[in-house]
Amino acid sequence: MLTEVDGDLIRLAREGYFDVIVHGCNCFCEMSAGIARSIRSEFPEAYEADLATEKGDLSKLGTCSEAVSGGIVVVNAYTQYHFKGKGVLVDYDALREALRWVRQCHTGKRIGLPRIGTGLARGAWAVIQLIIAEELAGENATLVNYKPMRA
Repeated sequence: MLTEVDGDLIRLAREGYFDVIVHGCNCFCEMSAGIARSIRSEFPEAYEADLATEKGDLSKLGTCSEAVSGGIVVVNAYTQYHFKGKGVLVDYDALREALRWVRQCHTGKRIGLPRIGTGLARGAWAVIQLIIAEELAGENATLVNYKPMRA
């Protein structure tokens, strides 16, 4: 069941709402913008896992790297090849494959994710929402619509 909430994915994860969080990455080991920048800052182990992959490797599309930080599994889902240019950067097939991997590796866990692929990657939410619903069907997955939380 896909639940939707407003809030801050990282803060909710730190407060114990999720066992696993998933965010979209490009294949160039750049976690310098969007939620990836916050992930890099808050969960440096996730950035280290990204750096352990080959920079610019097209075959990373649809795969994932992960790290555990403070008891939270942070999944770097390689959902876009590059991070520059015009048009849609998210690869919908890669998103589907990455979420399929998340389901296989983390079934039964509490999974949190942002509106993956819709921000800087400029993907269509209607398409992405359908992919998430299909690939994480039956899982305890929560979509977090970013909204700063008060202390």
